[in-house]
Amino acid sequence: MSKIDTPKCKSVFSKKGLFSFMAGLVTAGTLMAGSAQAVTLKMATDSGAKGSPAGDTLDRWAELIEKNSGGDIDVKVFYQNELGSQNEVFDLHVAGDVDLMLNWPMTSYDKRIGVIYTPYMTLSWDEALKAYSPGGWVNNMLGGIYSDIGLKFFGPWPEGFNGVATRGKYATNIAEAEGLKVRTMTVFPAPQTMQALGYQTAAIDWGEVYTSLQTGVVDGEAGNVIYWDYEYFRDLLDYYVRSKHFFMTGVLSMNQDSFEGLTEAEQKVVADAANEVMMAQFKAAKEQDEHYVAEAEKAGMKYFELSDEQIKEFARAAREKVWPLMDQEIGSEIMDTIRTNATPL
Repeated sequence: MSKIDTPKCKSVFSKKGLFSFMAGLVTAGTLMAGSAQAVTLKMATDSGAKGSPAGDTLDRWAELIEKNSGGDIDVKVFYQNELGSQNEVFDLHVAGDVDLMLNWPMTSYDKRIGVIYTPYMTLSWDEALKAYSPGGWVNNMLGGIYSDIGLKFFGPWPEGFNGVATRGKYATNIAEAEGLKVRTMTVFPAPQTMQALGYQTAAIDWGEVYTSLQTGVVDGEAGNVIYWDYEYFRDLLDYYVRSKHFFMTGVLSMNQDSFEGLTEAEQKVVADAANEVMMAQFKAAKEQDEHYVAEAEKAGMKYFELSDEQIKEFARAAREKVWPLMDQEIGSEIMDTIRTNATPL
C-alpha cells in the first residue's frame, strides 16, 4: 500500500510545488514589470506653443524617443508658459525637474552661455550653419559650457538671423534708431547690443512681450527671427528690419543627472532622436524663415533686407562696443576664438 501511495503523494506534491513555483514566477514577473515600467521624462520649451515649429520639434523628439525605446520611455511634453517663464523653465532644467529641453539659453548660471548671443559672429547662412553644425567652432564651444552647468548638450536648433520689428517707424541705420525703444531678451549681451545699434532698450521676458507692446512700454521687439513677430505680434507691429545682429538658435539639451540615470541603450535612443530633429531643422531653417517673411508681407508687415554696407555699419558698432564687454564677462580665451573665426568685415 505504502509503495503505491508514496508515488501518488509525491506526484501531488510535485504538482503543488510546480504550481507554487509558477505562481512565484508570475509574481516576480509582475514585480519586475512594475520596476521596469516606462521611464517618464519631462520635456519642455521656453518658447513655442503647440503647433509652432518649436512645438512640432518637441512632439517629434518625444515621438521618436517613445517609438525607438519600444515604450520603455514615456515623454511628457510642456510648451511655452506651461511650466513658467523662460528663466523659470531653464531653472527647472538645470535642477533636473525638466529632463529634456529645447531652450534659448539663459546666462544666469554661466555668462559664458552668452557666447551664443555674440553679435555679428557670422553674416551669411552658409557661414552660420557651418559654425553651428556638429564639429563647427561655435558648436564645440557650447558643448563644454553646457557641461559645466550640468547639462548634456545635444546640439543647436537653428532658426536664422534675427531683426527688429517695430510700429510707427523703423531704422535701417544707427541714426534712425534714435528714439526707438525695443524689447530685448533678458540675457547678456542682448540689451548692450541693441544700445550699440542706437536703440533704447528694455529687457523683457518673452511671456510679457505682447502686453509691453500693447501698452506702449516699448515700440518694438528685437530678439527674434521674423516668425515670432509675425505669429505673435503682427496685429501690433508694422515693420521688420533684418539687422542680423544674432544668428538665432535654440539648444537641444538634457539634464546630465537625468541622462546618466538612463541605461546606455536609452541614452542612445534619446541622443539619436535629438540628432534627428536637429539635422531636420538644419535642412528646414532657411526655408521656414523665407516662408514666414512671405507670410508677414501678406499680413501687411513691411520687410527690409539690408545691404552689405548697412549690415557692416551695425556690425562694426556692435563689435567695437559689445565685444570688449564680452571679454570681461565670458573670457578673452573664448573671445579670441570668436575673433579668429568670425566673418571679416
